[in-house]
Amino acid sequence: MVERFLRVESHLTRLALFVAVLMLVLSVVTGFYQVLTRFVFNAPSTWSEVMARSTMIWCVFLAMAPCFRGGYMMAVEIIYKLVPARALMLVESFIGLACLIVLVILFYFGIAMTVRVSGQTLSGLGISIAWAYAAIPVGAGFSLIALCARLLAQVTGRETIGPQRDEAEESVTSDTTADSQKERRARS
Repeated sequence: MVERFLRVESHLTRLALFVAVLMLVLSVVTGFYQVLTRFVFNAPSTWSEVMARSTMIWCVFLAMAPCFRGGYMMAVEIIYKLVPARALMLVESFIGLACLIVLVILFYFGIAMTVRVSGQTLSGLGISIAWAYAAIPVGAGFSLIALCARLLAQVTGRETIGPQRDEAEESVTSDTTADSQKERRARS
């Protein structure tokens, strides 16, 4: 059961990341188009600024899920270094609970706000502004699933406690350590 939930969550988080990257690309392209039409052709586009802003909102809220899953949104490195290993799960649980509360609030009020503004339209696009506001509950929903999966994986011992390390960071750390050792040898 846990494995199935973690597998489904992995697919959902990857989907959220993929769509977030797609929204970032759309935001950059429409932002470039806006600059081009405004300053090169001296005829600013009426829709591209609104589109760039809306896609950036979607990018941020969807990218929350992979950040929560990796522990990057709630990580304070010094806490993980100062707290004894036995208390790390307690700290992680406290941080996770605080994040869950915030995400539930975002989800609930995001839905309420999306419904409330559904009668308004985005200027220049002519579509409901609810499409932009929907990023709040959708992103919070993906993030809730990702955060629950993270905490579940840690409680069951499938993952280590604390933020996940990536290969690039480990490579830099090992290179720095190797350079320090070379310097010590050269001095002696």
